[in-house]
Amino acid sequence: MTASSSQEERSQLRRMRVVSMIEGSTLLVLVFIAVPLRHLGGYPIATAIMGPVHGMAFLLYVWMLIETVSGAAFPRRDVVRMLVAAFIPFGAFFNERILRRRQALLATA
Repeated sequence: MTASSSQEERSQLRRMRVVSMIEGSTLLVLVFIAVPLRHLGGYPIATAIMGPVHGMAFLLYVWMLIETVSGAAFPRRDVVRMLVAAFIPFGAFFNERILRRRQALLATA
């Protein structure tokens, strides 16, 4: 692996970490704030706003996941884990830690 390709992979991992945090945060807001506001508080506008926001964040996450794994040698199980974690509250934060470790390994290599 050349220095420039290693730098590009680290940069891609950094972007993926940011998008993972955004997607995870919007999912938490949707599940733990907007949905209770809708069902318990009678404010359907909460999910009408957060639903599409999270949907766009999720699509961005999937796009970044495709970009990230297509440019690097990710094991299939890691790709599946990152995709499944996007559906689980707090899963994106777990992914962020794993992506950070991989980024640190590339920095030392």
